[in-house]
Amino acid sequence: MRNWYMMALVGKDRPGIVAEVTEALFAAGGVLGEASMMRLGSNFTIMMMVEIEGDEKQLCEALQPVTERLELHLHLDSIDPGLHQHQIPDLRVLVYGADRPGIVAQVTGALAESGFDITDLDSQVGGDSEKPIYVLMIEGVASAGVEVTHQALEPLSESVDFRVEEIETLIG
Repeated sequence: MRNWYMMALVGKDRPGIVAEVTEALFAAGGVLGEASMMRLGSNFTIMMMVEIEGDEKQLCEALQPVTERLELHLHLDSIDPGLHQHQIPDLRVLVYGADRPGIVAQVTGALAESGFDITDLDSQVGGDSEKPIYVLMIEGVASAGVEVTHQALEPLSESVDFRVEEIETLIG
């Protein structure tokens, strides 16, 4: 029986992680669904949906040589894949502010209250250690529209700069 798993791997960044992990999955008969891979600081993380013949133990055994060699931490969860249900984002929100505790919670809370459904969030810490800048790049679906989303963020404008822009989606 084929099973779906959400697989997360975390470790120090180095060349070849993606190649070695996906080769091990391919050799074990694994099939990939959606995936997200990125460098965060000096670390690398992978989240991917994997379908494989067998159970969690067999998937762990297939990945063990790679995870040990590359010193990666592995986490698996059995999932319903829910493929082909990807939401197409129609709005992008860019936020810049002095790095401080709570900035992500405040911005995403305001967006949630406006009915904005986040499909992708990327954050970075820029500037330097004396004057760090937090940057949020958020995409999602604005069910109530651009103006409502903009108004929801307006109370935060004293502590952050933000821009709300429509995403032109060319489908068809």
